[in-house]
Amino acid sequence: MHKSFIPTTAILMLADGTVFYGKSVGKTGTTVGEICFNTGMTGYQEVFTDPSYFGQIIIMTNDHLGNYGTIPTDIEADKVMIKGVICKRFSGESFSRTPEATSLQSYLSENELVGISDIDTRALTLHIRKNGAMNAVISSDMDNLDELKQLLNSAPDMQGLDLAQSVSTIDSYFAGEESAPYKVAVLDCGIKKSILSCMTDRGVYAKVFNAKSSAEELNAWNPDGFFISNGPGDPAAMPYAVETVKQLQGIGKPLFGICLGHQLLALANGATTYKMHQGHRGLNHPVKNLITGKSEITSQNHGFAVSAEATSQNTNIEITHINLNDNSVEGLRIKNAKAFSVQHHPEASPGPHDSRYLFDDFIALMKS
Repeated sequence: MHKSFIPTTAILMLADGTVFYGKSVGKTGTTVGEICFNTGMTGYQEVFTDPSYFGQIIIMTNDHLGNYGTIPTDIEADKVMIKGVICKRFSGESFSRTPEATSLQSYLSENELVGISDIDTRALTLHIRKNGAMNAVISSDMDNLDELKQLLNSAPDMQGLDLAQSVSTIDSYFAGEESAPYKVAVLDCGIKKSILSCMTDRGVYAKVFNAKSSAEELNAWNPDGFFISNGPGDPAAMPYAVETVKQLQGIGKPLFGICLGHQLLALANGATTYKMHQGHRGLNHPVKNLITGKSEITSQNHGFAVSAEATSQNTNIEITHINLNDNSVEGLRIKNAKAFSVQHHPEASPGPHDSRYLFDDFIALMKS
């Protein structure tokens, strides 16, 4: 470790009163958020900057964190989005051969992220799996357990929170080449840079709109298709976006949704969503494509899901993908429209690229 990095004692407290003691990483301070775990072996920088993680404290279950540092090209947003990080072993020094790499410690400090290391992450993850997602607090500047408990009691529950407005762009912006063959209007609920790259690499010129933009505003740009992005929070707390998606679908142009966008498309067509016990977060979740019969290893990050029962009873919705671990809905298409969506992340940054064909399917819909 760098000599300038001398970790101090830190405390992790869960909403059910469980307490862990460890060492401080990142910024000295206190942070509160919903605790969840990610099983990815790599890609921590992409995870930390993924807007879908806004408001959450992440347990990184891999044994080591920080050994390959951070580099500018791995970010998914312009700042760290998570509320806190928990790990077992933390490297305050980067061992990357990339010249521009910096240590994860300096990166977290610069982004004012509070974290804790030297935690038995296996025991902690098993506790979350058994008891479900809950709020937690990490502190390296407070040691009064009663005061930390008061902080936890005042923190809002993730269910019912509209967080997309906290991460959506304020002003519209463009991505790709203006001369590209396809124009796509993007409803930004917390889009990742790699998703935009997957589209612009395929000949898309995108205009990214704020999450509260109307369908009329998106369509006024005269795009060839619409994209509904990933993002944080409870989709049921976003009636304005549900209405926008419903109207966009009615225009008749191709529409593609990922993660939160998938949930919003389901709600726009009469299905329902629910808060999951612990969510899906990692790089190795098996998904079956019911159309092709093939399985895919996918990257996932979501704490809410579309109800399989409500979807299967809807004659206008066809389930196209299922999660092979728990049979939850991973993809759907609307039978009377050019609209489809997936719960997992086909851009897979980080993760395997098994599902990137979905961007090609979107292009094919616009081409036709």
